[in-house]
Amino acid sequence: MDARSKQVSNWRSSFTKGTGFDSWGQLVEAVDEYQMLSKKLLQQSTFEAQLFTDDQKKTLTKISACLDLRAKALQSPQATEGFSLNELRKVESAFSNLLSTSQAAFPVSMPAGAAIPRLSTQRGNFELDIEGDEIDDEDEDDEHGNIGVPSSAIRPTGRLLQRIPHEKGTTDLTVRIEKIGLKDASIYLDPFITISVKDSAGVDVTKMQDTPVAIKREDPYIVFDVDVEIQRPLEKMPKGTAIFFELKHYKPKKKTISTKCFAFLEMDEIKQGQSVIELYQKPTDYKKKKLSLVTAKPLYLHLHLLLHDD
Repeated sequence: MDARSKQVSNWRSSFTKGTGFDSWGQLVEAVDEYQMLSKKLLQQSTFEAQLFTDDQKKTLTKISACLDLRAKALQSPQATEGFSLNELRKVESAFSNLLSTSQAAFPVSMPAGAAIPRLSTQRGNFELDIEGDEIDDEDEDDEHGNIGVPSSAIRPTGRLLQRIPHEKGTTDLTVRIEKIGLKDASIYLDPFITISVKDSAGVDVTKMQDTPVAIKREDPYIVFDVDVEIQRPLEKMPKGTAIFFELKHYKPKKKTISTKCFAFLEMDEIKQGQSVIELYQKPTDYKKKKLSLVTAKPLYLHLHLLLHDD
Protein backbone atom coordinates (compact mmCIF):
# COMPACT_ATOMS: atom_id res chain seq x y z
CA MET A 1 0.00 0.00 0.00
CA ASP A 2 1.50 3.35 -1.04
CA ALA A 3 1.64 6.41 1.23
CA ARG A 4 -1.49 8.03 -0.23
CA SER A 5 -3.59 4.86 0.06
CA LYS A 6 -2.40 4.28 3.61
CA GLN A 7 -3.24 7.86 4.57
CA VAL A 8 -6.74 7.68 3.09
CA SER A 9 -7.34 4.31 4.77
CA ASN A 10 -6.43 5.82 8.15
CA TRP A 11 -8.73 8.76 7.54
CA ARG A 12 -11.61 6.48 6.59
CA SER A 13 -11.10 4.49 9.78
CA SER A 14 -11.23 7.70 11.80
CA PHE A 15 -14.34 8.83 9.89
CA THR A 16 -16.06 5.51 10.61
CA LYS A 17 -15.05 5.73 14.26
CA GLY A 18 -16.53 9.24 14.54
CA THR A 19 -19.83 8.35 12.86
CA GLY A 20 -20.02 5.26 15.10
CA PHE A 21 -19.70 7.41 18.23
CA ASP A 22 -22.27 9.77 16.70
CA SER A 23 -24.84 7.03 16.04
CA TRP A 24 -24.37 5.55 19.52
CA GLY A 25 -25.04 8.91 21.19
CA GLN A 26 -21.45 9.38 22.40
CA LEU A 27 -21.47 13.02 21.33
CA VAL A 28 -18.32 14.24 23.12
CA GLU A 29 -16.25 11.42 21.60
CA ALA A 30 -17.80 12.07 18.16
CA VAL A 31 -16.98 15.78 18.28
CA ASP A 32 -13.39 15.05 19.33
CA GLU A 33 -12.95 12.53 16.49
CA TYR A 34 -14.50 14.85 13.89
CA GLN A 35 -12.36 17.82 14.96
CA MET A 36 -9.18 15.74 15.03
CA LEU A 37 -9.84 14.33 11.56
CA SER A 38 -10.75 17.76 10.19
CA LYS A 39 -7.42 19.14 11.39
CA LYS A 40 -5.49 16.24 9.80
CA LEU A 41 -7.24 16.75 6.46
CA LEU A 42 -6.40 20.44 6.42
CA GLN A 43 -2.75 19.70 7.21
CA GLN A 44 -2.55 17.72 3.97
CA SER A 45 -4.38 20.38 1.95
CA THR A 46 -1.75 23.12 2.31
CA PHE A 47 0.28 24.23 -0.69
CA GLU A 48 3.44 22.70 0.77
CA ALA A 49 1.89 19.24 1.18
CA GLN A 50 2.82 17.10 -1.82
CA LEU A 51 0.80 13.90 -1.32
CA PHE A 52 -2.34 15.11 -3.12
CA THR A 53 -3.16 17.13 -6.23
CA ASP A 54 -4.79 20.56 -6.06
CA ASP A 55 -8.20 19.10 -7.01
CA GLN A 56 -7.84 16.46 -4.30
CA LYS A 57 -6.89 19.15 -1.79
CA LYS A 58 -10.14 20.95 -2.60
CA THR A 59 -11.97 17.71 -1.78
CA LEU A 60 -10.05 17.53 1.52
CA THR A 61 -11.18 21.03 2.49
CA LYS A 62 -14.81 20.17 1.71
CA ILE A 63 -14.70 16.98 3.79
CA SER A 64 -13.11 19.01 6.61
CA ALA A 65 -15.87 21.64 6.38
CA CYS A 66 -18.56 18.94 6.62
CA LEU A 67 -16.89 17.42 9.68
CA ASP A 68 -16.79 20.84 11.31
CA LEU A 69 -20.46 21.43 10.54
CA ARG A 70 -21.45 18.10 12.08
CA ALA A 71 -19.35 18.78 15.18
CA LYS A 72 -21.00 22.20 15.48
CA ALA A 73 -24.46 20.61 15.18
CA LEU A 74 -23.65 18.16 17.99
CA GLN A 75 -22.48 21.03 20.20
CA SER A 76 -25.82 22.80 19.67
CA PRO A 77 -28.38 20.04 20.27
CA GLN A 78 -31.13 22.60 20.82
CA ALA A 79 -30.80 23.86 17.24
CA THR A 80 -33.56 22.73 14.87
CA GLU A 81 -31.30 22.83 11.82
CA GLY A 82 -27.81 21.52 11.27
CA PHE A 83 -25.67 19.10 9.32
CA SER A 84 -27.14 15.65 9.97
CA LEU A 85 -25.39 12.33 10.51
CA ASN A 86 -27.05 10.95 7.36
CA GLU A 87 -25.61 13.82 5.32
CA LEU A 88 -22.17 13.25 6.79
CA ARG A 89 -22.29 9.54 5.99
CA LYS A 90 -22.76 10.43 2.31
CA VAL A 91 -19.48 12.35 2.47
CA GLU A 92 -17.50 9.14 3.05
CA SER A 93 -17.59 8.33 -0.66
CA ALA A 94 -15.54 11.49 -1.31
CA PHE A 95 -12.50 9.71 0.11
CA SER A 96 -12.47 7.65 -3.10
CA ASN A 97 -11.70 10.85 -5.03
CA LEU A 98 -8.42 11.05 -3.15
CA LEU A 99 -7.23 7.86 -4.86
CA SER A 100 -8.51 8.68 -8.35
CA THR A 101 -7.09 10.81 -11.14
CA SER A 102 -10.61 11.81 -12.21
CA GLN A 103 -12.61 13.77 -9.67
CA ALA A 104 -16.30 12.89 -9.24
CA ALA A 105 -18.77 15.49 -7.99
CA PHE A 106 -18.75 16.02 -4.25
CA PRO A 107 -21.51 13.76 -2.79
CA VAL A 108 -23.41 16.50 -0.94
CA SER A 109 -24.21 20.13 -1.67
CA MET A 110 -22.04 22.30 0.50
CA PRO A 111 -24.30 24.12 3.01
CA ALA A 112 -24.26 27.91 3.18
CA GLY A 113 -22.65 27.70 6.63
CA ALA A 114 -19.66 25.70 5.43
CA ALA A 115 -16.39 27.58 5.83
CA ILE A 116 -14.06 26.32 3.10
CA PRO A 117 -10.62 27.92 3.34
CA ARG A 118 -8.83 29.38 0.33
CA LEU A 119 -5.45 27.76 0.41
CA SER A 120 -2.32 29.78 -0.30
CA THR A 121 1.36 30.07 0.43
CA GLN A 122 4.03 32.76 0.47
CA ARG A 123 6.67 33.08 -2.25
CA GLY A 124 8.89 36.08 -1.65
CA ASN A 125 6.73 39.20 -1.82
CA PHE A 126 3.88 37.32 -3.49
CA GLU A 127 1.00 35.21 -2.29
CA LEU A 128 0.09 32.34 -4.58
CA ASP A 129 -3.52 31.27 -4.41
CA ILE A 130 -4.17 27.56 -4.92
CA GLU A 131 -6.48 28.55 -7.77
CA GLY A 132 -3.36 29.74 -9.61
CA ASP A 133 -3.52 33.53 -9.18
CA GLU A 134 -0.30 35.28 -8.26
CA ILE A 135 -1.00 38.13 -5.92
CA ASP A 136 1.28 40.95 -4.88
CA ASP A 137 0.55 41.33 -1.16
CA GLU A 138 2.40 44.58 -0.59
CA ASP A 139 0.16 47.23 1.01
CA GLU A 140 -0.38 49.54 -1.94
CA ASP A 141 -3.68 51.04 -0.77
CA ASP A 142 -5.22 49.88 -4.02
CA GLU A 143 -8.64 49.83 -2.37
CA HIS A 144 -9.23 53.35 -3.74
CA GLY A 145 -11.16 53.21 -6.97
CA ASN A 146 -12.05 49.55 -6.53
CA ILE A 147 -14.60 49.85 -3.76
CA GLY A 148 -17.47 49.02 -6.10
CA VAL A 149 -16.04 45.78 -7.47
CA PRO A 150 -18.16 42.80 -6.33
CA SER A 151 -16.43 40.20 -4.18
CA SER A 152 -19.16 37.60 -3.90
CA ALA A 153 -16.82 34.83 -5.05
CA ILE A 154 -14.79 34.94 -1.85
CA ARG A 155 -16.85 37.19 0.40
CA PRO A 156 -16.27 36.06 4.01
CA THR A 157 -19.36 34.61 5.64
CA GLY A 158 -17.97 34.15 9.14
CA ARG A 159 -16.83 31.09 11.02
CA LEU A 160 -17.79 31.45 14.67
CA LEU A 161 -18.05 28.55 17.11
CA GLN A 162 -20.59 27.90 19.85
CA ARG A 163 -19.73 28.40 23.52
CA ILE A 164 -17.94 25.38 24.95
CA PRO A 165 -19.61 23.30 27.68
CA HIS A 166 -18.72 24.79 31.05
CA GLU A 167 -16.37 22.87 33.34
CA LYS A 168 -16.91 23.35 37.07
CA GLY A 169 -14.23 25.48 38.69
CA THR A 170 -13.13 27.15 35.45
CA THR A 171 -13.76 30.47 33.71
CA ASP A 172 -14.97 30.79 30.13
CA LEU A 173 -14.55 33.94 28.06
CA THR A 174 -16.81 35.66 25.56
CA VAL A 175 -15.18 38.50 23.62
CA ARG A 176 -17.60 41.01 22.14
CA ILE A 177 -15.82 42.78 19.29
CA GLU A 178 -17.48 46.17 19.19
CA LYS A 179 -15.49 48.27 16.72
CA ILE A 180 -12.05 49.10 15.38
CA GLY A 181 -10.76 52.60 14.69
CA LEU A 182 -8.83 53.44 11.51
CA LYS A 183 -8.17 56.78 9.89
CA ASP A 184 -9.28 55.38 6.51
CA ALA A 185 -12.05 53.10 7.78
CA SER A 186 -14.38 53.75 4.83
CA ILE A 187 -12.11 52.32 2.12
CA TYR A 188 -11.91 48.67 3.22
CA LEU A 189 -14.06 46.22 1.33
CA ASP A 190 -15.72 43.34 3.23
CA PRO A 191 -13.72 43.85 6.45
CA PHE A 192 -13.76 41.04 9.00
CA ILE A 193 -11.62 39.91 11.94
CA THR A 194 -9.83 36.59 12.41
CA ILE A 195 -9.49 35.53 16.05
CA SER A 196 -6.80 33.08 17.12
CA VAL A 197 -5.44 31.93 20.47
CA LYS A 198 -1.67 31.37 20.41
CA ASP A 199 0.86 30.17 22.96
CA SER A 200 4.20 31.93 23.51
CA ALA A 201 5.71 30.07 20.53
CA GLY A 202 2.91 31.20 18.22
CA VAL A 203 1.25 27.78 18.08
CA ASP A 204 -2.57 27.54 17.96
CA VAL A 205 -4.17 26.70 21.30
CA THR A 206 -7.71 26.63 19.86
CA LYS A 207 -9.25 26.65 16.39
CA MET A 208 -9.23 30.00 14.54
CA GLN A 209 -12.52 31.85 14.08
CA ASP A 210 -13.67 34.54 11.63
CA THR A 211 -16.31 37.17 12.27
CA PRO A 212 -18.92 37.94 9.62
CA VAL A 213 -18.28 41.06 7.56
CA ALA A 214 -18.68 44.29 9.56
CA ILE A 215 -22.26 45.47 9.96
CA LYS A 216 -21.65 49.20 9.42
CA ARG A 217 -19.15 52.06 9.46
CA GLU A 218 -19.22 55.12 11.67
CA ASP A 219 -16.15 57.14 10.71
CA PRO A 220 -13.48 56.53 11.94
CA TYR A 221 -14.81 53.15 13.08
CA ILE A 222 -15.66 49.83 11.46
CA VAL A 223 -18.43 48.34 13.61
CA PHE A 224 -18.83 44.60 14.23
CA ASP A 225 -20.84 44.12 17.46
CA VAL A 226 -20.30 40.35 17.42
CA ASP A 227 -19.59 37.83 20.19
CA VAL A 228 -16.72 35.37 19.92
CA GLU A 229 -16.64 32.35 22.25
CA ILE A 230 -13.08 31.45 23.25
CA GLN A 231 -12.75 27.68 22.98
CA ARG A 232 -10.78 26.87 26.14
CA PRO A 233 -11.22 27.85 29.81
CA LEU A 234 -8.81 30.57 30.93
CA GLU A 235 -7.33 28.33 33.61
CA LYS A 236 -6.28 25.82 30.95
CA MET A 237 -4.41 28.27 28.75
CA PRO A 238 -0.63 27.65 28.48
CA LYS A 239 1.66 30.22 30.04
CA GLY A 240 2.26 33.15 27.71
CA THR A 241 -0.97 32.66 25.73
CA ALA A 242 -2.50 35.65 23.96
CA ILE A 243 -5.65 36.19 21.90
CA PHE A 244 -4.95 37.76 18.50
CA PHE A 245 -7.32 39.84 16.39
CA GLU A 246 -6.40 40.37 12.72
CA LEU A 247 -8.38 42.85 10.62
CA LYS A 248 -8.69 41.51 7.08
CA HIS A 249 -10.32 42.87 3.94
CA TYR A 250 -10.86 41.99 0.30
CA LYS A 251 -8.62 43.44 -2.44
CA PRO A 252 -10.65 43.26 -5.66
CA LYS A 253 -7.80 44.21 -7.98
CA LYS A 254 -5.71 41.30 -6.72
CA LYS A 255 -8.62 39.00 -5.88
CA THR A 256 -7.33 38.17 -2.44
CA ILE A 257 -7.96 38.76 1.23
CA SER A 258 -5.28 40.85 2.91
CA THR A 259 -4.42 41.65 6.53
CA LYS A 260 -4.49 45.35 7.40
CA CYS A 261 -3.38 45.26 11.06
CA PHE A 262 -3.60 43.22 14.23
CA ALA A 263 -4.04 43.50 17.99
CA PHE A 264 -3.67 41.08 20.87
CA LEU A 265 -4.95 40.56 24.38
CA GLU A 266 -2.70 38.92 26.97
CA MET A 267 -4.03 36.77 29.80
CA ASP A 268 -3.29 39.34 32.52
CA GLU A 269 -5.34 41.92 30.59
CA ILE A 270 -8.51 39.84 30.69
CA LYS A 271 -10.95 41.45 33.11
CA GLN A 272 -14.72 41.77 33.05
CA GLY A 273 -15.90 44.81 31.10
CA GLN A 274 -14.56 47.17 28.46
CA SER A 275 -11.10 46.71 26.96
CA VAL A 276 -9.36 48.99 24.48
CA ILE A 277 -6.21 47.62 22.85
CA GLU A 278 -3.59 49.01 20.46
CA LEU A 279 -3.30 48.21 16.77
CA TYR A 280 -0.04 47.02 15.19
CA GLN A 281 1.27 46.95 11.64
CA LYS A 282 1.27 43.70 9.66
CA PRO A 283 2.65 41.11 9.26
CA THR A 284 1.09 39.56 12.35
CA ASP A 285 3.80 38.71 14.88
CA TYR A 286 2.41 35.92 17.06
CA LYS A 287 5.56 35.93 19.18
CA LYS A 288 5.16 39.69 19.88
CA LYS A 289 8.86 40.40 19.24
CA LYS A 290 8.69 43.15 16.59
CA LEU A 291 5.73 45.45 17.12
CA SER A 292 5.05 48.76 15.38
CA LEU A 293 1.90 50.79 15.97
CA VAL A 294 -0.34 51.44 12.97
CA THR A 295 -0.82 55.06 13.94
CA ALA A 296 0.02 57.55 16.67
CA LYS A 297 -3.60 58.65 16.67
CA PRO A 298 -5.91 57.44 19.49
CA LEU A 299 -7.51 54.68 17.39
CA TYR A 300 -7.93 51.22 18.91
CA LEU A 301 -9.77 47.91 18.88
CA HIS A 302 -12.72 48.16 21.26
CA LEU A 303 -13.79 44.99 23.07
CA HIS A 304 -16.16 44.00 25.85
CA LEU A 305 -15.08 40.97 27.87
CA LEU A 306 -17.62 38.69 29.55
CA LEU A 307 -16.36 36.11 32.03
CA HIS A 308 -18.48 33.04 32.82
CA ASP A 309 -17.65 31.10 35.98
CA ASP A 310 -20.91 29.32 36.73
